[in-house]
Parts: sequence; C-alpha cells; structure tokens
Amino acid sequence: MIPDHDELRRLLGGHLLGGLDDADTDRLDAHLLDCDDCRAEVERLGRVPELLRSLQDSPPAAVAPGERPSAARIESLLGRMRAERARQRRRRGTRWLAAVAVALVAGVSAGLILEQDERPSPPPPQAAPSQPPAVTATLEPAAGSGLSGQAVLTGKTWGVSIDLTVSRLSGRGPFVCQVRKAGGSTTEQAATWGPTPSGNAKVTGASSIQLRDVSTVAVADGQGHVLGTARLN
Repeated sequence: MIPDHDELRRLLGGHLLGGLDDADTDRLDAHLLDCDDCRAEVERLGRVPELLRSLQDSPPAAVAPGERPSAARIESLLGRMRAERARQRRRRGTRWLAAVAVALVAGVSAGLILEQDERPSPPPPQAAPSQPPAVTATLEPAAGSGLSGQAVLTGKTWGVSIDLTVSRLSGRGPFVCQVRKAGGSTTEQAATWGPTPSGNAKVTGASSIQLRDVSTVAVADGQGHVLGTARLN
C-alpha cells in the first residue's frame, strides 16, 4: 500500500461528487488502477441514489467481494464518474449564471427606478385664459326708425363674435353691422346682408376688436343711415 493511500482514500467522496480539481483527480485515477480496497470503496459509494439515478440507463455490474475488476471495468467506472462530475459542475455553473442574471436584472430595475425618481416633475398644465362672458346689448332705434333687436357679443382670443337679431328693418340694403372701438378711433364692419321681405334678420358676424374695447354696435342701411345702436361702453 503506497504511503499516501489514506490521503487518497479520503478523496473518494469528493471524487464521486465532482469536488476535486484536475490534479487530485489524476492522482486518484492512477491510484485506483492499483488499489483493490479503494476500488471496492468506489463500488460501495457508487450506490448512492443520486449516482444510481444518473446512471439508470447503464447500471454498473455487481463485483463479487475480493474479485479484481478488469482494466476495462475500471476504465468504464472512471468514465462514468467523470461524466457525473462534469454534469454536477454544469449544474453549479447554471445556478451561478442564474444568480448573476437575477442580480443584473435587479440592478437594472433599481437603476431605472432611481433614474425615474430623479427626473424633474413636469410642470402642471396651465389653464387656458378664460374668455370674458357673453354680453347682450339692446338696439335702440334711431330717430324715424322702427328697428328693434339685440346684439349678443362673445369674447374670443382674436376679438369678438356677434349674434345679431333685428326686426322691422327699413330702408334699402344691403344692411351692415358695424363695431366701434372705445374712443371712436376704429370702426369695423362685422357683417352685411341683403333686404328681407319680413324686415327680420338673424346674422352672425365678427370683429378683431376685443370685447372689452367695444363701445357700440350699430346697424345701418345701404346709404349709411344708422337705424339702431347698442351701447356697451
């Protein structure tokens, strides 16, 4: 029995479980070729359930006590042991790669969450500027005119829209709705329409003058005679 027999015998369990490095594996393989006791111990340990399950397709043949196995039998046993050791190493490597992948995913997710937390919050949406409420002004007839009606003015960002309702129109058309700015500096034509047999009309017009700046809305005939006026300012 060689001097380091006891040391090599203690390596048998690690050899079966794939826990030896290449140097110890080569030493133990060489020792098993010459040591009956260690070969018998390998045969006994080879009946561990996990090893039997891995070798279920080619179960090892039983060796009678005291019988020296052939060189081919020993090489077959060593080959199965190496295959089992490689399988176990692959399993450990797969578990390690899975753990690394989980850690990487967790790290990336944490980075994304941190990045999102560090982004400045968007400013709150600004409310659109409110428009002035609609204003209704009554048309007052000019001297000698029987016109009546009203003008509803609605403020817009670009100026004012006018919904005009009139009755008892007299004179010759076309008739005109005029909007005058406060101070009398600006007058714009908001709408124009032709004569109606009934003398009644509903007209929608528009002006670039802002509602707050409108002083009067007037209705005039084709000759420029003012038939009625609605005053705002």
